[in-house]
Amino acid sequence: MAAWKSWTALRLCATVVVLDMVVCKGFVEDLDESFKENRNDDIWLVDFYAPWCGHCKKLEPIWNEVGLEMKSIGSPVKVGKMDATSYSSIASEFGVRGYPTIKLALIRPLPSQQMFEHMQKRHRVFFVYVGGESPLKEKYIDAASELIVYTYFFSASEEVVPE
Repeated sequence: MAAWKSWTALRLCATVVVLDMVVCKGFVEDLDESFKENRNDDIWLVDFYAPWCGHCKKLEPIWNEVGLEMKSIGSPVKVGKMDATSYSSIASEFGVRGYPTIKLALIRPLPSQQMFEHMQKRHRVFFVYVGGESPLKEKYIDAASELIVYTYFFSASEEVVPE
C-alpha cells in the first residue's frame, strides 16, 4: 500500500513538472524563416541559440519563465527563440556572433509604402527615421532604447514615406 502511494505521488509530481514545462514553453514561440516577414507587426524579444550550446540549454528554462512572465503582466512584447544555426541569415541580420544571444529589435524596418500605411492605421503615434548612418541616427537609437515601452520606432527609405 505504501509503495502504491509513493508511486502515485511520484506520478503526480512528474505530471505537474511536465505540465509546468509545457505551459511555460507555450509562451515562447519557436521562430522560423517566416519571422523575417512577420516581425514588423509586433515587438519581439528573441533568444538566438544553437542546439549544441551548453549555455543555451541552461538558459532554456529561464527563457520559458521570461515568456510566461511577459504574458502574465500583459506585456505587448512577444518572446521567441530561434535556432541561429538553422536560420543563420536572420541571425546575421541581427548581429548574432555567439550563443546564446538575446535581441530586442528597437527599430523595425518599414520596407514598403504599404507597410508604412499599415502602421499609420495601426498606431496613433509612432516615429520613423529616414536616412543613412549619422549622429542623428545614433540619437534616434538612444531615444528608442529609452522610450520603446511607450511608443513605436521604425526606419524607412525616402521612397517609403509619403510626401
